[in-house]
Amino acid sequence: MTLGVVFALAAGTYAMRLAGPLLRGRLRISPQWEQLMSIAAIVLLGAFVATSALFESGGFAGWARFAGVAVGGVLAWRRAPFVLVVVAAAGTTALLRLFELAA
Repeated sequence: MTLGVVFALAAGTYAMRLAGPLLRGRLRISPQWEQLMSIAAIVLLGAFVATSALFESGGFAGWARFAGVAVGGVLAWRRAPFVLVVVAAAGTTALLRLFELAA
């Protein structure tokens, strides 16, 4: 990645962050659009989690990672502390790989 691309991405990110405070009160968004944007954020996050959990380098990442993400997801859903979620997910994946129960 060239330095120019890094600066362009940094400028774009800064502009997007700056647009919120500058446009607050100038744009009116309907409640339906606000709800749609909230749902879209959740869907995008879910898609990111699914693809990260299942695929690596264009191939299947293995059942151990999937099981670890599933354990972490269930604990997060049950509102477990964040540290416990991360440790349980990583531990599940590591143990399954250690004992070669899931590749």
